[in-house]
Amino acid sequence: MKTLVLTALTATLLFSCKNENKSESSSELEETAMVSDSTVVEATFNITPIEHATAVFDFGDAVFYIDPVGGASAFEGQPKPNVILVTDIHGDHLNEETLNAVADSTTTIFAPQAVVDALKTDLKNQVTVIANDEVKAWDGYELTAIPMYNLREEAKQFHTKGRGNGYVIEKDGMRVYFSGDTEDIPEMRNLKDIDKAFVCMNLPYTMTVETAADGVIAFAPKEVYPYHFRGQDGLSDTDKFKSLVNAAGIDTEVIMLDWYPNKTE
Repeated sequence: MKTLVLTALTATLLFSCKNENKSESSSELEETAMVSDSTVVEATFNITPIEHATAVFDFGDAVFYIDPVGGASAFEGQPKPNVILVTDIHGDHLNEETLNAVADSTTTIFAPQAVVDALKTDLKNQVTVIANDEVKAWDGYELTAIPMYNLREEAKQFHTKGRGNGYVIEKDGMRVYFSGDTEDIPEMRNLKDIDKAFVCMNLPYTMTVETAADGVIAFAPKEVYPYHFRGQDGLSDTDKFKSLVNAAGIDTEVIMLDWYPNKTE
């Protein structure tokens, strides 16, 4: 009888241990699955400069044009845009003939109200107005309109606060910033978690390379791309901009692209 009882107790203990081990293994598998499910795959981003402020970029599964000017010929060989972003009313950012050439009825266009007011064709009915600090979201994308304006008294007439937009576009955790025409305003300095920043620098319209570098150092993006750097006296010294950012030790990589393929100097 004692032997039977001991055998029964031993079997019960072994069964309990096996179930406990099985339960622990199941929990570990569930935790691993939860970690895998929460992993975010960062979107891909590739950009092709066209000239000055104009570019084509693919971000995730959509093709974007920003400030398309230069006529249809400037975009020969480029994929059609799913989304167009326009920052301001000046001719190096807004050209209605070009917009009509590159957009079709399926293209989503975002722009400030001043741009819509400047349009003369039916294209204006296709524009979604986005104001400073406003956010628009669609298909996993989030677009935030960032103010862009001048601070220097002698330049305030070029870009008044509230008229134009810079943009932060976010997809799958990647955040990309285009400054538009601005100086190193607080709204730029206060940006957070920017992966790629496209920052202007040209006089007298926007800012010097020194103030551009100072602004970038303040918000420390992972990568910064000088763009829109042709002014009244030619091209800005982007090498100096790079050296100033590098000297700050903020782990921001300065990347140079060819924004002026037709330059003569």
